[in-house]
Amino acid sequence: MLRTPSGGAGSSGTAGPGGRLVSIGTVLNLLRDEFPEVTISKIRFLEAEGLVEPQRTPSGYRKFSEADVERLGYVLRMQRDHYLPLKVIREHLDALARGEQAQLPAPGKPRDALGALEAGAEGAASLEDPARAGSGRPTAARIGRAELLSATGVTESELVEWESYGLIAAHPDGGFHADSVAVAKLVADLGRFGLEPRHLRAMRAAADRQADLVEQLVAPLRRHRNPQTRAHAEATARELAALSVRLHAALVQAALRAGSH
Repeated sequence: MLRTPSGGAGSSGTAGPGGRLVSIGTVLNLLRDEFPEVTISKIRFLEAEGLVEPQRTPSGYRKFSEADVERLGYVLRMQRDHYLPLKVIREHLDALARGEQAQLPAPGKPRDALGALEAGAEGAASLEDPARAGSGRPTAARIGRAELLSATGVTESELVEWESYGLIAAHPDGGFHADSVAVAKLVADLGRFGLEPRHLRAMRAAADRQADLVEQLVAPLRRHRNPQTRAHAEATARELAALSVRLHAALVQAALRAGSH
């Protein structure tokens, strides 16, 4: 029986007889009874985020202990049942490892990823860290054209131009997702530096490619009959989107530094 790091009990199995180290494929099989949506890519992702640190053989293969498998099961359970972001889960586990009597963070709930994105810097902060998202104000999943213009301060002609370049798109009913407010404000801010909509088409194309990649990864989870698994798909999509944003920012900064030398 798999024990959680806090001493509770789970049901994902052990890492093998006698506490021997096992491969990532074996870990996948041990976890799949309770977490049918888990993949090797997900386990590697959790390792990259510092949630588990398997040993490595001289040839570089991962080897997981029983404690590693228990920890992975705990992390996946906290994501599935409590909708907690990985940062919160990691801090909670670190506190337990220090011997502190850490209280389990308050459960979250599935949210509309678009509704969580507010205008300007607040929207970017929400995307990077779900724990900081929002200010408690309700956000609409869809807004009208007049509302978008009012919220952003842009003109009708500017909005029409941005639509022509695919930077903002209305739904067939004429409404816009709430994240269009953040997009419009950012496009306007970039325009003050001389960046025109035609210059931003490459960013739009890159965003579409990133979205397609995320969708490929979570599509099997979205189709699952278990509502908790589908909710986990949405949380995973948000997390992957946040990592994509952080990677893009880091790559731009690195390119700028390289160009300054």
